[in-house]
Amino acid sequence: MTRFILAALALVCFAGAANAADLTVVVTDSAGKPVADAVAILDAPGQQAPAPGNFTITQKDMQFVPQVLVIPVGSTVGFGNLDPFRHHVYSFSPARKFELKLFGQGETRPVRFDKVGVVAIGCNIHDQMQAFIQVVDTPHAAKSGANGRIVLRGVPAGSFRLRVYHPFLRAPANQLTFTVNTATTSSLPVSLKLRKPAPMNHDY
Repeated sequence: MTRFILAALALVCFAGAANAADLTVVVTDSAGKPVADAVAILDAPGQQAPAPGNFTITQKDMQFVPQVLVIPVGSTVGFGNLDPFRHHVYSFSPARKFELKLFGQGETRPVRFDKVGVVAIGCNIHDQMQAFIQVVDTPHAAKSGANGRIVLRGVPAGSFRLRVYHPFLRAPANQLTFTVNTATTSSLPVSLKLRKPAPMNHDY
């Protein structure tokens, strides 16, 4: 009986793995050029959230690097200053409000992100500095590189909601929503209408 149960479980696991596939989202702007730093999130119920990790956003040449970061909920981000002057990092976003008062070159300040959502980050001294953290509770989330491609690995077969986010997208909440059948679709082209970046407001 035990052998039968183990064999049945192995068969179920194999079937689930066989049904999993990759979904590629190809993101371009209205001129057809690839868009970097777009985030695709597949909302597939029942998927185990990835384990929290440790990530880094540096301040260098009065910029946040990277500008867009995707992290599992519960993760910690270290904000490190590589500039020869001080920064004052903050966010008023509902998903994570925090303030890291003046800290200088070589210093790093950690912040834990324990709520799903988008966190917009600025510097209280340099208004042009902006970063955006997408905090997720799904393993099927990633951002595009310079080629505009996002590959979501091992997505289950079925009809799911797919959200595509970009901090400068002209759309409510800076995202578009699609329904995609991953059993029949392996590649999805997405065109975004982007606005020009604007300095952060301190009440963002």
